[in-house]
Amino acid sequence: MAQMSLFGSSEAGPGPKPADDRTVRLQLLITVKAAPNPSEKYGETVCVAGLRTDVLRPTWVRLYPINFRHLDSDEAFKKYDIISVDAKPARQDQRRESWKPIMDRIQKERHLDGWRSRQPLLDPAVEDSMCRLNRDAQERADAQSLALVRPKEVRGLKVTPHPGWTADEQRKIEAYASQPDLFSGRSRSPLQAPRFKAAYHYRCHERGCNGHKQHVIDWELVALQRRLVGYSDAALQEALEAKFLGEMCAANREVAFYVGNQAKRVHVFSVLGVYWPKR
Repeated sequence: MAQMSLFGSSEAGPGPKPADDRTVRLQLLITVKAAPNPSEKYGETVCVAGLRTDVLRPTWVRLYPINFRHLDSDEAFKKYDIISVDAKPARQDQRRESWKPIMDRIQKERHLDGWRSRQPLLDPAVEDSMCRLNRDAQERADAQSLALVRPKEVRGLKVTPHPGWTADEQRKIEAYASQPDLFSGRSRSPLQAPRFKAAYHYRCHERGCNGHKQHVIDWELVALQRRLVGYSDAALQEALEAKFLGEMCAANREVAFYVGNQAKRVHVFSVLGVYWPKR
C-alpha cells in the first residue's frame, strides 16, 4: 500500500546547512552505498547515504567522499548499520543533504538485521512521487536530493554492456595507481570497470506520470558482478536481471527505490539502492 511522504512538498528534505564549519556529530542509519567512482586523490570514492536518527524529524544525509578500499577493518561499515560520525557541511556541494565525513571519527553503533527491524525507521520516509522530486530539482538547485520512492509499477530492468571508463576517469585511475601506498609501500591496484550497467524503468504514483528511467549505481550491482566473474556475458546478464528485477521487485515485495541526484546535474536522479521488504 502506498504511503504519504514524511515530508510535505513545500518543506521536503532537511533544512539549510549550518552557517559555520564547526564539526557536527551525526547518527545515521546507512541505507545507500553507491558504486565506486575513479578519483585521482582518493583512488575510488563512494557516496554513502542514510537517514539521520538522532533528531526529532529524521532527514536524509549524504557522506562524501569515502574510500572504502582503504578503511581499516574496525572502521568499515555496511548497509543498515547505525553509525556515528563527525562531519562538516560540504561547502562545494549546494545540496542540503551533503556532508564531508571525518574518516577517523566513524563509530559503528549496531546493525539492524532483517527488514522488520528497519521498517519502523524507513517506512515513514517512503514517498510516492518521483515526478515531484524532478520538478523541485529543476526549480531549485538545493531542492531535496535524496529520497525513498515507492513505484506504482516497475516496467523493467535494462542491462547493457558498460562502456568502460572515460579518458578522464582512466587518467585519474592511472595517476592514483602509480603512487605507492604510504602505509604498505605496495603499488595500488587500479579500479576495474564493471562488465554491465543497468537502468530501471518505472512509473511513480503521481497521476499522469509518463514513467522514469534511472540508472542503477548501487554498489551491490558491481559486487554481484565481481562475485560472478567466471560467468559468461549472457549468464551474468541473466543473473543481474534475476536478482534486481525477479527477486527484489517480486510481487511479494513492497519495493521502493533509494534515489539521489548529481551535484553538477541536479535534474538527473539515479537509483542508489533498493528497499524490498516482504509485503
